[in-house]
Amino acid sequence: MSQEPKKRHSRQRQGKRRAAISLSIPKTVKCDNCGSMHLPHTICSACGFYKKTQFITKKNPTNKPAIA
Repeated sequence: MSQEPKKRHSRQRQGKRRAAISLSIPKTVKCDNCGSMHLPHTICSACGFYKKTQFITKKNPTNKPAIA
């Protein structure tokens, strides 16, 4: 015996269901080290710190040559 729906759902009912599944803006927290915003429980992409411990060393770009 197959488990298929007996009747078709209307477009209105389909739209109501999909309206509840909406995209949300990801929550961000302030970095303790540099103050920039980043995702919680992740290493800061700006400075490389997580919970006051440095995990990634970032290089500071100095005087890049201009592209002609």
